Amino acid sequence: MLFFKRIALPTKTILDILKIFYIVGEMEIYMLTAITGINWGDEGKGRMVDLLSVDYDIVVRYQGGNNAGHTVVNERGRFILNLMPSGILRENVVNVLGNGMVIDIKHLCNEMDKLINGGIKITPENLKISDRAIICMPYHVMGDILEEERLADKKFGSTRRGIAPVYADKYFKKGIRMGELFDLVSMKKRLADILEWKDLTLNKGYGAEKLSVDEMYNHIIEFGSRFIPYICDTGLYLDKAAKEGKRIMFEAQLGALRDIDFGIYPYTSSSNTIAAYAPIGAGIPNRKLDNVIGIMKAYSSCVGEGPFTCELFGDKAHELREAGSEYGAATGRPRRVGGFDVVASKYGVRVQGADVVALTKLDILSVLKEIPVCVAYEIDGVQIDEFPIGTQLEKAKPINIFLEGWNCDISNCRKMSDLPVKAYDYIKYIEKAVGCPIKYISVGAEREQYINN
Repeated sequence: MLFFKRIALPTKTILDILKIFYIVGEMEIYMLTAITGINWGDEGKGRMVDLLSVDYDIVVRYQGGNNAGHTVVNERGRFILNLMPSGILRENVVNVLGNGMVIDIKHLCNEMDKLINGGIKITPENLKISDRAIICMPYHVMGDILEEERLADKKFGSTRRGIAPVYADKYFKKGIRMGELFDLVSMKKRLADILEWKDLTLNKGYGAEKLSVDEMYNHIIEFGSRFIPYICDTGLYLDKAAKEGKRIMFEAQLGALRDIDFGIYPYTSSSNTIAAYAPIGAGIPNRKLDNVIGIMKAYSSCVGEGPFTCELFGDKAHELREAGSEYGAATGRPRRVGGFDVVASKYGVRVQGADVVALTKLDILSVLKEIPVCVAYEIDGVQIDEFPIGTQLEKAKPINIFLEGWNCDISNCRKMSDLPVKAYDYIKYIEKAVGCPIKYISVGAEREQYINN
C-alpha cells in the first residue's frame, strides 16, 4: 500500500491505480461507499449514514420510496426520513435522490417542510433530484390498497404507499418521470393515455371510481412544481463529482432480504436494495464501489409479512420489542423481533458484498439475561446452514443456542476495552459466524454513542 501525508488529492490516474481509494496516515478514506442493510431492513442505516457522512461530500439515495424510514437522533433533534437521504442533516453535504427511486411528491413536500421547520436548510445547492426518478401518484397508492384488501389474509404486508404499483408501471413503461415537469403540455397528454390504461384495472377490475385527468394533473402541478429548481441530470452531476475526487456515499433503503431478486420473494420490496445496484440507481453505472458497509442489528427485527425463522413470541418478544422501540419509522407498525439470525445474516453479508459490518443496537441486549442466537435452520428434519428460498424457507424452523448476557448499561462505552467481557465475546462470536469484520458498534441512538473497532 502507498501512504500519502499532507499532500493534495491524487490525480485520476493515481486514483485508478489505487482502485479509487487512498490512505491518509493510518486511516483508509474511500471515495465510493455504499451503506446497505444486511437483513430485513430497519437495521439502523440512517444512524450510520448520519454518523459517517461527516467525511463525505455527497449522499445518494438510490432506490425505494417512502415505504420505509430512517430514524436519526443527533444534537439537532430526532428526525424520521422517508425519502430524504440522511446526509440532509449535515450542512456541508449535497444530497441526491437518484433515478432508481420512486418519489411521492406530496410526501416529499411534507417531509421537506418538517425538516425546514426543524431548522434544516434545504436548497437546490444541497438537494438534487434525478430527472429520471419516477413519480408515485395517488392512483398507485389506490391500487396498492385495493390489492391488499383483495388479498385479505393472504396479503404481502404492503405499507400501502403505492410502491409495488409504481415500480410495475415503471417497467410497463407507463411511469411519469420528474423531468417531465419541464414540459407540462407533453406530460398531460401522456398522463391521459396512462389513466385510460390504468382504468382498465382500477375502474373495470377493482370497481374503483374512474380517474380524472385534470385531478391527477393538478396533483402534479400542486406538489411537483416546487421541485423544478431541484431537478437535474444527477448522473452527470455525480460523474463530474467523482472525476473531481469528491467522496460519495450511497444510502440504501430496507435490507438484502427485501431485495426484489435476492430477498424473501414475494414478501420483498419492489426494488434492488443490494449495494451492487447503488451506482445504477444513483445514475453513474460507469462507476464502481470501493467500499460496502453492511448494517445489521445485534438481534433481528422485521416489519411486514413473510417467513421470519428466528422470530420470538410472547413475553420474550414483548421485552425485546419494548427495549428496542421496535416500531416502524414509516408506518408505526410493531416490528416482529427475534434473536440474531446467523443463517440470514451470513447470506446478507454475501449478497451485499460487505467489506465491513456495523453492528447496531448492541445496548438493547443489556436487558436480556440470556441471548438467543439462531445458528441454523431445520427443514423436514434436516439441518440447513445456507439461506433457502420459497417454500423451503417457509418450512424452516430455528435451531437456537443461548449466550450469556451482560446485564449492565454499555451506552457510555467508547472502545472495545470498555465493554463487559460477555458483550465483547458476543461481538466476536457474531463476527466469526457471519465471516465479516465488525468495524462499528452502536451502543446508543446518539451520534457519539458508538465504538470504532
